[in-house]
Amino acid sequence: MSPTQEGPHSPSPSPAKSAGDGLQNSLSFSRAFWVNERLIAWNVDSGDCSCFLYASKTASLETVNDSIQGYEVKIKLERSGGGLPEDVLKKFPHIQGYEAYRLPPSSDVKSLLKCQLAVGITKPDGECCNATSLQLPGVLDDLFAYTGPLGAVFSDDHISLYLWAPTAQAVQALIFSQPTGGDPLEILELEEIDKVWTAKCPEHWEGYYYEYEVSVYHPTTLKVEKCSASDPYSCGLSSNAQRTLLVNLASETLKPEGWERLADMKPQILSFSDISIYELHIRDFSANDETVPPDICGGYEAFTLQDSAGMRHLKKLSDSGLTHIHLLPTFQFAGVDDEKANWKSVDFRILEELPPDSVEQQAQVTAIQDEDGYNWGYNPVIWGVPKGSYASDPNGPCRIIEFRKMIQALNQIGLRVIVDVVYNHLNASGPYDDSSILDKIVPGYYLRRNSDGLIEHSACANNTASEHFMVERLIIDDLLRWAVDYKVDGFRFDLMGHLMKHTMMRAKSALNSLSKEAHGVDGSSIYIYGEGWDFGEVAQNRRGINACQMNLGGTGIGSFNDRIRDAVLGGSPFGHPLQQGFVTGLFLQPNTHDYGGADEMLMLAISKDHIQVGMAANLREYIFADHEDLEVKGWEVLTYDRTPVAYAMSPTETVNYISAHDNETLFDVISMKTPVEISVDARCRLNHLATSLIGLSQGIPFFHCGDELLRSKSLDRDSYNSGDWFNRLDFSFNMNNWGVGLPPREKNEKNWPLIQPRLADPSFKPQKSNILEAVDNFLNVLRIRYSSPLFRLRTANDIQERVRFINTGPSAVPGLIVMSIEDGHEGVPGLTQLDPIYFFLVVLVNARPTETEFASPSLKEKALKLHPIQLMSSDELVKSSAYDASSGRFTIPARTTSVFVEHRS
Repeated sequence: MSPTQEGPHSPSPSPAKSAGDGLQNSLSFSRAFWVNERLIAWNVDSGDCSCFLYASKTASLETVNDSIQGYEVKIKLERSGGGLPEDVLKKFPHIQGYEAYRLPPSSDVKSLLKCQLAVGITKPDGECCNATSLQLPGVLDDLFAYTGPLGAVFSDDHISLYLWAPTAQAVQALIFSQPTGGDPLEILELEEIDKVWTAKCPEHWEGYYYEYEVSVYHPTTLKVEKCSASDPYSCGLSSNAQRTLLVNLASETLKPEGWERLADMKPQILSFSDISIYELHIRDFSANDETVPPDICGGYEAFTLQDSAGMRHLKKLSDSGLTHIHLLPTFQFAGVDDEKANWKSVDFRILEELPPDSVEQQAQVTAIQDEDGYNWGYNPVIWGVPKGSYASDPNGPCRIIEFRKMIQALNQIGLRVIVDVVYNHLNASGPYDDSSILDKIVPGYYLRRNSDGLIEHSACANNTASEHFMVERLIIDDLLRWAVDYKVDGFRFDLMGHLMKHTMMRAKSALNSLSKEAHGVDGSSIYIYGEGWDFGEVAQNRRGINACQMNLGGTGIGSFNDRIRDAVLGGSPFGHPLQQGFVTGLFLQPNTHDYGGADEMLMLAISKDHIQVGMAANLREYIFADHEDLEVKGWEVLTYDRTPVAYAMSPTETVNYISAHDNETLFDVISMKTPVEISVDARCRLNHLATSLIGLSQGIPFFHCGDELLRSKSLDRDSYNSGDWFNRLDFSFNMNNWGVGLPPREKNEKNWPLIQPRLADPSFKPQKSNILEAVDNFLNVLRIRYSSPLFRLRTANDIQERVRFINTGPSAVPGLIVMSIEDGHEGVPGLTQLDPIYFFLVVLVNARPTETEFASPSLKEKALKLHPIQLMSSDELVKSSAYDASSGRFTIPARTTSVFVEHRS
């Protein structure tokens, strides 16, 4: 989700209140920052006036007749000359230029933090001319940063509860025997000891449920509220996270057979360069699979059926070389009721009878879209517990056991598992929403706020603040739980750029420190990557050095390469839907889009530069000849907004992709951007051309589930809540879901005039033969990638020394990429030998609508032959690719990727 990728819709933030004149609404805003134990920062100059801190434990502060009243404590602050200290500005760079006000040493700061607070500027005559409430994360980090136990901790004879809630006035734990309803069996009063609230309960309460009641001042209501919430460190939950389940994840009853040996049974990964990723939504995988029993369709258990159509397909991908499955959010999220009995559904039999361009399908789907079983899950409620709606029973320990069985089953067919983590925002905030957890327990701390104290919403809604100590700690603790207790193999970070770089680095270090001996996990094999977009309030390091693409070079953390995506497909997901790219017909086979007189041939050449940089793993220092035949480095090639194309310093820092769950599918984009008159066979070839380009690039290739099936969502640009109908997968390969009605109105209506005639035209719909050919071609790309380590070079130096682009400069054949990869000979000075089979590879990507010839003196007199896998392919066109050694001439069919190899003698 990003400015270059659409994500799921979240509730819109409430409009900001106006501050008005004078003090009328001043306490509704938090324009001052309490940054450490003795220092408050405020962007006002008090001059000859006095500054005071006011506190009320009963939340009685109010502004009356230009004065603050209702306080129980009033403390005069001393203006501190010289501005804010360097350590404060490093933590809060956005308050550069604020004045510093110091509290007297006698102030009881810890008691004050449990009160409603305000600061005011008072003139010598007693008139208060300015006032505001305070933001507290700085002082809470200074006094209450905590590294001890949190959540429910099990010992031999009791269970200890620990809750971090430093601003709370009182905390109770209500104990229940049932997941919902009923009166509490007991109410425990927690005691505040060593920075946390704690209580003990008997060990036989394991299997019971609890919820916290936290009495705390909440800045959104200006009242002391009694907030009811589950434990942020929950290990188990009742349905819809209403209560926390007292469960010990180390219990033997929760472990599938062989669970403790799983680390030794996982498919081996010798280098992160060997990774390839396939993105999959849990419900999509089996909801439409007729080989899966209805009672487990769409859930964790569907992955345990080794003979289902979906698992057979995943096994084929694995056997061809695919290494990792990336699962869309699996944690407890909002938007889908955990109780399946409450779901509503549409009748597929009725929808199947409607015209392919009808408006009726989307009307029926959207009528129940918030009451069905579908949502992508980018609506976090509690991060550390598997989602209940995917389990056979959302209450009790089922979700824990079944999630573990899913991981185990995927590992057993040779696939490691990456989970999608969404630490950049939360679904809800405030003291009343059932989905609000963290903001009930420590109001104003976990969520990032602007200079007025209003919550930032650039990451959908309710942005979190990893620059705060306990937010970062919660993120890292959560990652360790998924790694140790669920044995996942990697993490994909949603809107990673909204997290701080130090958070990502500490997370990487914590994961890397895990060992089989101590934790049952090999942390060195856990790969992390994410969306490194730089936008919103964190852009350009305004909140500290953030984890965006340009800041991550040299970290070993991967980020999505949107440059290659946009160059291949054309424009961006927020550009005009007809804007073409390298694969979709730019200059070579134009559609009706008006480029305003721009030189389309030049646009195509620049797009090729961007792609070639991406194929060289988007390395900053990679040197090649660009479209002007100038020798340039990757970072010197610029995007349309003058941003460097390349940002990586090692190949595993680049995740190359052209489609993901966000935006239209690859087939849909191609169907929209290519001229309406070309054949469906041509579109299918372009679909394969695009996936082959990613699959044969250096760096880590990433594919959206269904890229290989010509998957369609009927041109839906954001199917996060479009139900099973628009998100269907068919592993029987009978259909690709094209033409199942106009996509939902909310995100697509403005494009309906373009979409409708395409869906209505039967010539756009692929046949089963097209789908089967696409699957076969995709499997062959994987097989070719894993046939030689030269496609998976491990260092930037190896790529610079071995990878060359040949068809470059002003005389280059438009729409043709020619990449060679050279190996060394054992015992011969120069390049070391990496591949025992092949000495030289040539990859030719012909996006042209016609057969193309290309000759190069540097490729003459080589013993090149078409790759054996392509020679055995069912694709007759690719088998007609040819090479003449005497002239160094290649003949490549239209819309084809051909790979030639030179065997070692």
